[in-house]
Amino acid sequence: MKIAFLGGTGTVTGSKYLVTTDSGAQILVDCGLYQGYKWLRRRNWQGIPLVDPKKLDAIVLTHAHLDHSGYVPVMYKRGFRGPVYCHHATRDLAGIMLPDSGHIQEEDAHFYARHKLSRHEKPEPLYDGQTAMDSLRLLHGINFHQTVTVKDISFYLQPVGHILGAGSLILSADGKRVGFSGDVGRQHDIFMYPPEPLPPLDLLLLESTYGNRFHPNNDPLEEMESVVKEVIEKGGVLLIPSFAVGRAQVIMYILSLLMDAGRIPRLPVFLDSPMAIDVSEVYCRYPQQHRLDREDCHRVCNVAKFTRSVHESKAISDQHFPHIIIAGSGMITGGRILHHMRRLLDNYRTSVLLPGFQAGGTRGDKLLNGAQSIRIHGQWVENRASIHCLTNLSGHGDPAEIFQWLQQSSLDPKTHIRLVHGEAESLEAMRDYLRQRSDYEVEVAEYREILDVSALS
Repeated sequence: MKIAFLGGTGTVTGSKYLVTTDSGAQILVDCGLYQGYKWLRRRNWQGIPLVDPKKLDAIVLTHAHLDHSGYVPVMYKRGFRGPVYCHHATRDLAGIMLPDSGHIQEEDAHFYARHKLSRHEKPEPLYDGQTAMDSLRLLHGINFHQTVTVKDISFYLQPVGHILGAGSLILSADGKRVGFSGDVGRQHDIFMYPPEPLPPLDLLLLESTYGNRFHPNNDPLEEMESVVKEVIEKGGVLLIPSFAVGRAQVIMYILSLLMDAGRIPRLPVFLDSPMAIDVSEVYCRYPQQHRLDREDCHRVCNVAKFTRSVHESKAISDQHFPHIIIAGSGMITGGRILHHMRRLLDNYRTSVLLPGFQAGGTRGDKLLNGAQSIRIHGQWVENRASIHCLTNLSGHGDPAEIFQWLQQSSLDPKTHIRLVHGEAESLEAMRDYLRQRSDYEVEVAEYREILDVSALS
């Protein structure tokens, strides 16, 4: 068995790992979009190295976030018609997220064409909403621990926290067993249960998003309370760019707890994301996967006014101050948050609350690092807002939490680990952290590296 690292190496986006067995069977583990730096996003248009979509036997998704699933419509567009296996909840979430991704790309292409902001005479989306809808026919929902066989490859998913439906993939072929961690959740997440310990493995592909930093012990409720009170004092608007899956629901839950406890007034809150609205309903379908009971789910869905239509979204600008707007996307790479940013970022009364990690090159990363202006829809917008970040709300485990998870697992002391899904500094720091505390054989995976698993002793 060989594994080719075709994405999620040296970056936290574009996760793709090609597994090829001695008999020639091929499956792709994760099928994510590149996001962030322009040089990375260009890879989305270049296809996947070494992969012929028409010859691929299957795709397996660890979870629904677009950096793990958002390239499926491109594969469909280029001729892939095999099964895409994922947890049932991932299938439900992808059914919302992929068409939304296609629709946003269409809207952006039309906007750039109308305002002549592209160097292309006729800007085209990477894929459109209809292609994304068509690709959903390929998704096959499976349960956690349900074994699936594709030719001479067998695999199953096991819960890993992070978001609804997220799993680590345990794959067996050619006498070897390999684990793909996916995005690893927190040990004491406010929303999700901790990741399930791993079985014995010959090789583990391990995410390293937070490899070079540790989550503080800050109380996210106190952080939110402080920022909201600042907005009230300034009489402005709180903009919260948020991932539609998981983070938007947690943010609404925190706001509801603070309001119910009288710690903040009942300000108008707008969930300006049709996708996040639909996702909130999906979370209520799978209560066994998260810590919220029915009453909590009801609280989450009632704290905000849902604005689905473009007309409703535009009407928020008529709202009296202060108020709160939650809109996608979490790293300000697209979606309705851009329109609110363009309108409000140059106002000193505005506060922006980033929901956690911001990938390098994204607008969120630039704001977090003090950018005086950012480019939105072809125009530079001055930043006069107060920028904050929720420091302890990430859905990713830090080095200490991930090491705890590994120690809880049934791994051999000298298990081989390849670090993926991290920026360069995070990968190096995670490698050093694990090497100092264990005998694991830890290396950093390289882009387009092909690893012969059978050669590992």
